[in-house]
Amino acid sequence: MDPDPIAQFDQWFRFAYEVFGQDTNAMSLATADAEGRPSVRTVLLKGVGASGFLFFTDYESQKGRQLEEQPYAALLFFWPGMDRQIRIEGKTHRVDPSVSDKYFASRPLGSQISAAASPQSQRITLEEMDTRRKELEKRKEITRPDRWGGYELVPERLEFWQGRANRFHDRIVYERQDSGEYEMYRIAP
Repeated sequence: MDPDPIAQFDQWFRFAYEVFGQDTNAMSLATADAEGRPSVRTVLLKGVGASGFLFFTDYESQKGRQLEEQPYAALLFFWPGMDRQIRIEGKTHRVDPSVSDKYFASRPLGSQISAAASPQSQRITLEEMDTRRKELEKRKEITRPDRWGGYELVPERLEFWQGRANRFHDRIVYERQDSGEYEMYRIAP
């Protein structure tokens, strides 16, 4: 295992991509509201760097509202064909609007329309959705809605889980210390 958890993540992610292709970046995102009630859904990883893991959403969606109330969240990458998973826990924050603008502009027009037309997690009829979509399809350019953008999860704890025979799994944890460095240790299956 690499002493740098981001480098180790990159190694496992690249290998998983060779096996699974584009669905490799699907991850479960767990959030909680102010009262601690949890919620989980699948989102797509859109970037990873030394500071954290990047994903995009509607700030007014259930997950967006929960991240504003309680910024701590968890990610889970699960690749069953490889018998591997990576758990990541940490604090989230909104990314700079320029990062959201750049990513939004790179999306296919249909995806831009979907983000602009959809008041994610809000009640709506199918007819209302179709009307919103059709109105936006008439435009040649779609600008990023203010309510849509990116979050970065800054990892405090990462766990790399490798399945083994007889459920004698190997679990390596990286825990961020006050110095910013990570302590790496093994935990029992």
